[in-house]
Amino acid sequence: MLKENSLLGKRALVTGSTSGIGLAVARALGAAGAEVVLNGFGDEAEIAQLCDELGATHNGANLMEVGAIEAMMGDIGPVDILVNNAGMQHVSPVEDFPVEKWDAIIALNLSAVFHTTRLAVPHMKEKGWGRIINTASAHSKTASPFKSAYNASKHAVDGFTKTIALELAESGVTANCISPGYVWTPLIEGQIPDTMAARGLSREEVINDVLLAKQPTKKFVQPEEVGALAAFLCSEEMGNVTGANWSIDGGWTAE
Repeated sequence: MLKENSLLGKRALVTGSTSGIGLAVARALGAAGAEVVLNGFGDEAEIAQLCDELGATHNGANLMEVGAIEAMMGDIGPVDILVNNAGMQHVSPVEDFPVEKWDAIIALNLSAVFHTTRLAVPHMKEKGWGRIINTASAHSKTASPFKSAYNASKHAVDGFTKTIALELAESGVTANCISPGYVWTPLIEGQIPDTMAARGLSREEVINDVLLAKQPTKKFVQPEEVGALAAFLCSEEMGNVTGANWSIDGGWTAE
């Protein structure tokens, strides 16, 4: 965890931050003094409570719509830290994969990362300081069956991050990926029924034989662990760390 107030004066947008990994990242950045803008869907009263807790603001833009992203970036103004975390998943054999699900996953997991980045970079370059962190996945480094859209989008996020890291290398702006393994979040919990159906397994078999089987530690990654890594990458000491894909997957991709 960063020292208190080490990010004081920095503005951070964290997409998909009303729950799960994004919320943990927002909390970690807020604890370090950053002014946080939340983005995501959910119960309005619960989101208002989160904003009170974090001293944050909220923009509920639908990141699958380019116009909504452009309006959001205009409304919230310049940001110093951009965390592209919003994402979705669908599990299905490729021959049965719904076209609309493919389009939605690519739009949210990949295209939205491009659009927020292109709109945030000019201010960062002008200021000579910025941090771009993209939540990729262990599936940016390896693949699993029945997740064609998710695997494709996360591999692409890794490549996109490396590209912009090179483009921004002399500007004081860094760009890195964080690639979690299985984190116990609504996204993971929500894909269990689809995986049960796709593989003909029970809930317990999916958890133990599919999910945790991938992670040598046999433990789910905790959202707070991802939040701490994101905050660490925003520190001044990480100014020469860019273009990297940081695994936090219990050793999954080490095998």
